[in-house]
Amino acid sequence: MMIVGTAAAALLGITLTAGMVSAPASGSEMPDATSAVTQMVTGVEPLAKFADDAAMPLIEAKDAVLSAQALTYDVASSGLEVSAAPPIDVSELQSDIDALQDRDAMSSLVVAVLTTEVETETTTLASATAALQSAFTAAQEKKAADDAAAAAAAAAAAEAEAAAAALASGNTVDGAKATAQQLMSSRYGWGGDQFSCLDSLWNKESGWNYQAYNPSGATGIPQALPGSKMASEGSDWQTNAATQIAWGLGYIDAVYGTPCSAWGHSQAMNWY
Repeated sequence: MMIVGTAAAALLGITLTAGMVSAPASGSEMPDATSAVTQMVTGVEPLAKFADDAAMPLIEAKDAVLSAQALTYDVASSGLEVSAAPPIDVSELQSDIDALQDRDAMSSLVVAVLTTEVETETTTLASATAALQSAFTAAQEKKAADDAAAAAAAAAAAEAEAAAAALASGNTVDGAKATAQQLMSSRYGWGGDQFSCLDSLWNKESGWNYQAYNPSGATGIPQALPGSKMASEGSDWQTNAATQIAWGLGYIDAVYGTPCSAWGHSQAMNWY
């Protein structure tokens, strides 16, 4: 009868154990990155946690079945008469175990699907981020190129403006005389005495006006005839006093030797 009492107590323990669902101890669960992302995507508690919650009672139920089976074997092995004791029916418990297993399998499947979706979204986000970074880099490079082009254009404009200012200054009477003195010294070695003769000669011919024009066709400061002769010094002979002066000094050197000789001929003949 002691064995029967033991069997009844064990059966009661099995029934109580099978009917309880134990919660994991506090701190026993640490959510991983997938659970956190799943909760962020779905807005609900991750299904992986449901699977974990189902695992404990499933294990305990399996243990209860094994304990009942072991107890049945012990009772049978004892040889005692236990016909008065009701048989241990674990079919309902087994059904609950099967349901828990189905729930666990379904939870794992859902978690796997959600994990795959999160991984896909993460990959898509990474690709979009890379594309955005590439576009940003291209925009920066284009801006740098545009800035460089703008700087080059500004420098070219400043250079052109400076050249125009220099040309305008060189085309004045004082500018033309300064250019003539510099060229006389650097090219021919003529000093101030020769410049005095040149100054008198070209004052008489054109008044040092690069735009001077004579009905005979004589043009510019040196009154070249025709004016197109001065193109040998530069294509800008019509607009640049320096080009006209360079041609005029070359003409004087080739024909008269010095400005004073040219001035003497002009005084005598009224032309040079």
